[in-house]
Amino acid sequence: MNIAWAEIHLDRKEIERVTQKRKKKVILPITTELLFALEAEFQRRKPEPIHPVLVNPETGQKLTRPGLYRRMIALGKRAGVQHSHSHRFRDTLAVDMLCRGASPYDVAKMLGDTIDTIEKHYTPFVKELRERVRNILESGTGLEERSANASPTGTRPN
Repeated sequence: MNIAWAEIHLDRKEIERVTQKRKKKVILPITTELLFALEAEFQRRKPEPIHPVLVNPETGQKLTRPGLYRRMIALGKRAGVQHSHSHRFRDTLAVDMLCRGASPYDVAKMLGDTIDTIEKHYTPFVKELRERVRNILESGTGLEERSANASPTGTRPN
């Protein structure tokens, strides 16, 4: 986790980063709460663009991957999340975005993943997607409605 302040765009309320695994550029919106925390930290530390965002509060040094992992586990325990780890939070974000109406394309762009990966790993857990499809199928609108409005030549009447 070598995220630097140069990747944080407080004015645009976005984080712009190239993912480690797939080397894809992602632009993530910063939520209001996170923006407030980042602005406060930026004012307190007055960092250079190359300085790390995530630092160990005890040493002030860049937070290492194992250090971040330990903090994620501790955060999960405090929140009552069983088997917490960084990917559990990533998984929760993906499913939450899908439940709120984001498309697999939207989620893939935010996570720096492929649509296939999102569909394979996350969409099966989203009841709202299945309900949306059920509503589409049961609504009675679809090809048959379009067919009823079309003329025998296949064009729509004026």
